[in-house]
Amino acid sequence: MWTLPNLITFCRILLVPFIVWALLERDIALAFWLFAAAAVSDLIDGNLARLLDQRSEFGAWLDPIADKLVLLSTLVLLAVDGLLPMWFAVLVLMRDGVVLGGAVAYRGLTGGLKVAPSWLGKAAILLEFVLVSAVLAEAALQLGLAPLLPSLFWLAAAVAVASGLHYVWVWAMKTQAFLQTLN
Repeated sequence: MWTLPNLITFCRILLVPFIVWALLERDIALAFWLFAAAAVSDLIDGNLARLLDQRSEFGAWLDPIADKLVLLSTLVLLAVDGLLPMWFAVLVLMRDGVVLGGAVAYRGLTGGLKVAPSWLGKAAILLEFVLVSAVLAEAALQLGLAPLLPSLFWLAAAVAVASGLHYVWVWAMKTQAFLQTLN
């Protein structure tokens, strides 16, 4: 259970209160570097799990939880501070609520659930990490990224909506297949 990739993922979860604290203290530079460390750890843990053949069901659950804790806490605080559009934070929260609701409903119906993110779901997370990193980098380091941000918001929003709709379709198909086995 406590493989190196899972320990890295757990460390990403431990970064969340520090990112939140930095944002609440308006220390955007610190928040950026902590968020960047979390984003890099997300790349490292998954690749290490595959490279070391240490993929596990625990890791399959822990990784998306870590991603959501880092992203949602940061997204909400950035939206409250006006650095991200509130509509974007609400959209991501709604999408994640729909995905979680579908997973809970499916597990309640069938008694089981295998965590398997879709490529659209992975793309949505990646774009959200890139967007939040760009927003934090621009606010902290003034890198001239501001003109790119609106396009990045809309791209991330479109992929988030597409992935949410895809998960609704996946849960519906899985539920339909399960119900057919009962007949």
